[in-house]
Amino acid sequence: MAGIVVVFDFDKTIIDVDSDNWVVDELGFTDLFNQLLPTMPWNSLMDRMMKELHSQGNTIDDIAEVLKRVPIHPRAVPAIKSAHALGCDLKIVSDANLFFIETILKHLGIMECFSEINTNPSFVDEEGRLRIFPHHDFTSSFHGCSLCPPNMCKSMVIKRIQASISTEKLIYLGDGSGDFCPSLKLENGDYVMPRKNFPLWELICRNPGVIKAEIHEWSDGEELEDVLLHLIKKISEENNNSAAAAAMLIPVDCKFETMSAQALPQARPVPH
Repeated sequence: MAGIVVVFDFDKTIIDVDSDNWVVDELGFTDLFNQLLPTMPWNSLMDRMMKELHSQGNTIDDIAEVLKRVPIHPRAVPAIKSAHALGCDLKIVSDANLFFIETILKHLGIMECFSEINTNPSFVDEEGRLRIFPHHDFTSSFHGCSLCPPNMCKSMVIKRIQASISTEKLIYLGDGSGDFCPSLKLENGDYVMPRKNFPLWELICRNPGVIKAEIHEWSDGEELEDVLLHLIKKISEENNNSAAAAAMLIPVDCKFETMSAQALPQARPVPH
């Protein structure tokens, strides 16, 4: 089923919580987090929290174990595996961080389902502390988008993905206000799947005229699976119909043998 790119947000989309809050809360640092939150950008705060966790004796393995028990709807993983098995190109665009996302995906057995992960970079330093950095270095330049946090504008990633594809259709799944900007970049024929009663859904409800993509809401992992697989089937059938229609226009009578190839309509790729 080539020709479909599915882009997932991560927090509260693939998993049911915010991974940053989950780690901070589970390890008992909620009060300090809330105290520091008004003083610095979220991304910088998470790097600071990893310093605090490390200074209090929490190891990278402790963080990983917390991530492995993150809440997730039981149908989310089958939905991802099904979309991958059907030939879709799956990508992640998230304001979490690479260590959190990779740890969870590997634990769930779906790491190989994704062709790329676009998120805030992170690594474990020589002292064993997790360092988290911004996807976009806002200390040196502004990404130019007033809708998004300073460390990441997801629409910049979406525009790069759009530039790399030709006839493929995009399906974008998200929940947060940071998913509104990339949703604005989707084209006619694309699809956006906002999580119902979450900030993205509310923003779209207030501004429906600015979204070119077809809108399909979902509430939980079961609805995510149903809606996503329905859209994949729909796009696949449309691609097949377009290819069949184009094939019917290919001349078979010898009197048309001199027709210029340039005069024939271009067939869309047939999904496999």
